[in-house]
Amino acid sequence: MGNITFSVRRDRPHKAAGAVIGVALALLLGACGVIAEGSEADRSNPASAPATEEPVPARTPAPNPTPGKGPACPELRCTSITVTGDMLVHTQLWQQARADAAAAGQPGYTFIPLLEGQRRYIRNSDVAICHQETPVSTPEGPFSAYPSFNVPPQIITASKDVGYEACTTASNHTIDRGTEGLLRTLDALDAAGLKHTGSYRTEAASKEILMLPTDAAKVAVIIGTYGHNGQIPEYPWLVDELDPVAMIAKATQAKALGADIVLGVMHAGDEYASEANAQQQDVAHALVDSGQFTMIYGHHTHSVLPIENYKGTWIVYGLGNGITELSPWYVVNNEGLLVRAQFSQNTAGVWTASDLAWAPSVIVRDPYRWCSVASDAPQGVCESPAADAQTYQRTKAVVESMGAATAGAHELLITKEK
Repeated sequence: MGNITFSVRRDRPHKAAGAVIGVALALLLGACGVIAEGSEADRSNPASAPATEEPVPARTPAPNPTPGKGPACPELRCTSITVTGDMLVHTQLWQQARADAAAAGQPGYTFIPLLEGQRRYIRNSDVAICHQETPVSTPEGPFSAYPSFNVPPQIITASKDVGYEACTTASNHTIDRGTEGLLRTLDALDAAGLKHTGSYRTEAASKEILMLPTDAAKVAVIIGTYGHNGQIPEYPWLVDELDPVAMIAKATQAKALGADIVLGVMHAGDEYASEANAQQQDVAHALVDSGQFTMIYGHHTHSVLPIENYKGTWIVYGLGNGITELSPWYVVNNEGLLVRAQFSQNTAGVWTASDLAWAPSVIVRDPYRWCSVASDAPQGVCESPAADAQTYQRTKAVVESMGAATAGAHELLITKEK
């Protein structure tokens, strides 16, 4: 919120009495032939002009301190945002969710134990955003996995339970189950109380901007996907495309609507890669060059990608998987990145990133769980000390391969925070 300026006028005391005296004097002086102040003759004689009261300097009240959650706020106002990668539910994961529900004496499916490790990170941020990559089915199915997903909607209620406030929904799998599956997914998100953007019920809704208010700021989220696996949406406005011109237009609209922080989200890249491809870099740089975005991040590759500081703006090219089954062929598929960015407002009212922290993760099985392999080991050993160390080192090397550490990005040690 910008500063509000108040101007203060110092009225002379005894205003009413002064007015009466002034009228009497005016009558008396007029009778004596004295020219009244403000008359044409008076304006033509500068020497006769009265002294004016000195202007009172405007006072700008200091904003209320709003430090937000997370690291110490370097300014009076801060807000922190946590983002994670693809929620990619395969057969093994919903089998685990059914087993976890049964163990708890519940019917159906629960994904809360699978996601539980993320809760501690999420609660140390002001807002958290997930990516619901696939359409969901009805609660009892039928379910299907790759190549045409239709997964249990309980993944959405679990995301809400561990603390996510919103999810993006534009991906190459958004229309796996046609418009009906897309609408079913939006209904499930609404029922769970999760805000969303990226796919839409109506053309009018597609023109709206997702705004996430925190105590200190308004956060806008704008996403685009590179494609739909060869499928064509029933309507061109159903899913947001990876079009920098359209994304910049939405960001400009978001700023006009009062957004303080604008996040650009890319669902793009080469699967299982360790580098951002040309499309990712070109789009990300175009978004930053527009001056309308505060941070860019992405997903889709099912692998962790580098973090870059480009012209003072953070670009997190790939968060890997938020959750997924274990791949016997691609070890990077089993790894992910949780990123928390703190933004602060300076004295000029401008919001910029003041802290960028990342935590590496891995999916383990028997039982399937998301597990942090950060060096403070908040969940203990995930797979084994040796395997955890390998995941950590592999992730760190990729994350820092474009100079992120030199630019100030660092590991998120959640156990060191209150």
